[in-house]
Amino acid sequence: FHSGEREEKCIIEDIPSDTLVVGNYKVQRWDIHMHDFLESAPGLGMFVTVRSPTNEVLLSKLYGPQGTFTFTSYISGEHIICFQSNSTRFAVIAGSKLRIHLDVRVGEHFLDESAIQAKDKVNEVNVRLEHLIEQIHHVTREQEYEREREEKFRKTSEETNSNILWWAIVQTLILISVGIWQIKSLRDFFISKKLV
Repeated sequence: FHSGEREEKCIIEDIPSDTLVVGNYKVQRWDIHMHDFLESAPGLGMFVTVRSPTNEVLLSKLYGPQGTFTFTSYISGEHIICFQSNSTRFAVIAGSKLRIHLDVRVGEHFLDESAIQAKDKVNEVNVRLEHLIEQIHHVTREQEYEREREEKFRKTSEETNSNILWWAIVQTLILISVGIWQIKSLRDFFISKKLV
């Protein structure tokens, strides 16, 4: 995504509880003379801030023009990940555009292939088995989180349907009472005018 040099950009990630999140990013600065983004942005860093669904700061750190950040969610919900450059130029001068490449991986634990090759076959199978068990736990947490969200959505839908039913009953009673009042008023009017 693109951002201004002094602008803060945020993304929202829906993350289950107790989940490791790994983010990799790289910043490129626009070069006016070349009319293209430079491969790197030397001297430019990024403030990375992560907030939980309760607005608690989980991570707030200054990184370089490219880096990796990690955090673990302790509560499920929408986490906000914000990026802002550490540019010290005045807002009038800091008109440069930035291109930020971002890769966020939720709940993944990566195998170190070089460590696996260095060990014998039994250890390799053991490490791979532990990795699979971690992935199974992650999938289980994801399913539990989705179950919680579906249950919350179902409760909200049932409450809404109940409210709609009561509102329809109230409207019907109001219409019946207005109809009875109109009939009584018309009858009294016709009697007073001696039309009936």
